[in-house]
Amino acid sequence: MTAMEAPGATQVFLLALMTAAATGAGALPFLFAKRPSRKWMGASNALAGGLMLAASFGLIYEGASRGLFRTTAGMVLGLLFILLTRAFLQEEKHDRVAFAAMSPLDARKAVLIVGIMTLHSFTEGIGIGVSFGGGEALGVFISVALAVHNVPEGLAISLVLVPRGVSALRAAMWSVFSSLPQPLMAVPAFLFVGLFEPVLPVGLGFAGGAMIWMVFSELLPDALEETSSNAVAVVTTLAVTAMVLFQFLIR
Repeated sequence: MTAMEAPGATQVFLLALMTAAATGAGALPFLFAKRPSRKWMGASNALAGGLMLAASFGLIYEGASRGLFRTTAGMVLGLLFILLTRAFLQEEKHDRVAFAAMSPLDARKAVLIVGIMTLHSFTEGIGIGVSFGGGEALGVFISVALAVHNVPEGLAISLVLVPRGVSALRAAMWSVFSSLPQPLMAVPAFLFVGLFEPVLPVGLGFAGGAMIWMVFSELLPDALEETSSNAVAVVTTLAVTAMVLFQFLIR
């Protein structure tokens, strides 16, 4: 690595670290709502679900533009991975799964969601590094876009942890932890773009497929348990609209 590349690698790392820190912002609402009502929880789950659904299709669209079949293969792999992981965690011999002093059922759900977020952060880190290979302007754009995407991901994690006894601060820390693969993967992907770029569509599809599953299997069902279906539909639709609008305005 030459002296000219070192500042570039440092910039990539710091911006990727910023995107990881943005995930912690998802826990901020719980600093002001110590004991949220059921309707508030339902609306929050619907909001997180809508934002993540739009973000998922944004990842898939980005992957398809780089390789349609690799992206769709990644989506299927993401779905299969989640189904197998969920089945593994639901086996009786894993009733002792521990997470922040939660009950086994709550702990399995928390491990699954935090695990999904952490895994797909590897892909986002690669995406940041590869995007910087196309120039500083593109890299900054992708980093800012992913930072915004990370906020609802942090909210989704907090929605699982805080109502089950985890403090807002610890929920924010777990949220940031789930995104730490981003700065860890961004620099290698930046320095070795040719090696990482071919696998990026698979990773984007994997992340999109896993997140779509989480929206429909976890977030929206939880939202429907807490508030009316009409409220869930309205909040989810508005959240998708807002995220799609944001994605197109910053392009």
